Amino acid sequence: MDIDEAAAPQPAYKNADAPAAPSGRTAPASSDGVEARPGTGEDLQAAPAGGDACGEEPVSLVVAEPEPAPEPPKPRVIVMHASVGSGHRSAAMAVAQALELLRDEAAARRREAPDGADEEPFVPEDLEVEVVDILEWGRIVFDGDHAASLFTGATRPIYDLTWRFTLTGRLLWGGGTVWSRVMYPSFTDHVREVRPLAVVCTHITAANVAVGARMLSGVEFPIVCVPTDYETEGLWPHRGADLFCVANESMAETLRPRKVGDERILITGIPTREDFRRTYDQRATRERLGLPLDKTVVLALAGAQLPRPYVHFREALDKLLPYVHALSDMHFVLVAGSDADYARHLRHECGELGLANVTVLDYVEGMAALMAASDLVICKSGGLVVTECLCAQVPMILLGRAYGQEKVNVLMLTAVGAAMHVTTSRELLDALRHIEKNPESIRSMLVNGRFLRHESAARDVARAALELAAHPKKPDDPLRKRHFFGFYWGGKPAHAR
Repeated sequence: MDIDEAAAPQPAYKNADAPAAPSGRTAPASSDGVEARPGTGEDLQAAPAGGDACGEEPVSLVVAEPEPAPEPPKPRVIVMHASVGSGHRSAAMAVAQALELLRDEAAARRREAPDGADEEPFVPEDLEVEVVDILEWGRIVFDGDHAASLFTGATRPIYDLTWRFTLTGRLLWGGGTVWSRVMYPSFTDHVREVRPLAVVCTHITAANVAVGARMLSGVEFPIVCVPTDYETEGLWPHRGADLFCVANESMAETLRPRKVGDERILITGIPTREDFRRTYDQRATRERLGLPLDKTVVLALAGAQLPRPYVHFREALDKLLPYVHALSDMHFVLVAGSDADYARHLRHECGELGLANVTVLDYVEGMAALMAASDLVICKSGGLVVTECLCAQVPMILLGRAYGQEKVNVLMLTAVGAAMHVTTSRELLDALRHIEKNPESIRSMLVNGRFLRHESAARDVARAALELAAHPKKPDDPLRKRHFFGFYWGGKPAHAR
């Protein structure tokens, strides 16, 4: 069911005559380029030099200089996210970094071989990349992190219900202009001004605003949707997006019953920064951080931009600490992030317990290197952090109850044997004891993780967006149909909810 723009409420426009030019300004030039100066209101006639019989001064004709044509905007790709947690922004920054690297590398090749065939001719030399937090463009600006924190604790089952069951089965969202009309007209104006080559979206809200802005502005550009978890929620604009870049074939199987054809699905993996494509010297990293070379290094990622969802995670780690000394073949690295109070708490607890096999770190710049130097990571089941672990080639223990998209992430990773999942501190201790006695289990998780590993995902997404921009669609393409909002009935879901 589509509600077309013709039937949708339209903004009221005041039908008034054009205002007169302000006093002191020159009247508009005529169509032949002759500028008329203000006079008596009679028709302008040229008089001979020296004036007429009445002694009036001659009227001169001034040829107006043509105004220079405005310079066209530089080619630009907009990468959009929403500041709901850090994962969507991290994925957006990874795609933006990949776009800039593709541009710089293409420019370097052209300088080295100006007459040679360009490997990627669709990459403009003067490409600009803009990263946008769509929440900052709303009529009402709200804190996305605060909104995300509402879906924690007792309210998390509600989040699970809305994410996994509502609008994810057969009744699906088709996109429309409603988001842009109601909340984000400023972004539509921005699109009219910069005329982007393409828009890449790592959040549902960003994707829907981009679709509405394209409908309203009439500017042609492809929209690439990049879900940052291992499932696609039903509010993505299925009928308005040019391409879905998804993590694996399982996600593609979710999109097909939603009437997204294979030509609009590309399996790229979830984008991560360029750091996670590099290899690191494990020994050198451990020596730099003062970590032992002869023990199993277990990295616990307890720092987060949103501390509230990590409350239970941190409680489980606190309950684990009294037993850590017994895991003598392991050395634990606890990352507190930017939370100085939590870092002091950890150091105090470790000091009280006399733990020699624990290192507490604050915010870490080189997280890719630290992950690669570790043998095992304890983390939550967020889409970006587990993807970074996969790219860094380090197995995981996923700690805590999982809801919504995180539940799907847990199911995906444990199904392929790339991770273990525990919900309590006792289960975590039991898993660590098992790994200490059976270190080959780490190796098996590492091998299985390669099934989901796509370390070049950001570059693949960036390259796909630019290729689409090089072949714009025609105005009568079904994806360019304009409507206020639309729902449609999909096929039988590929995965049971």
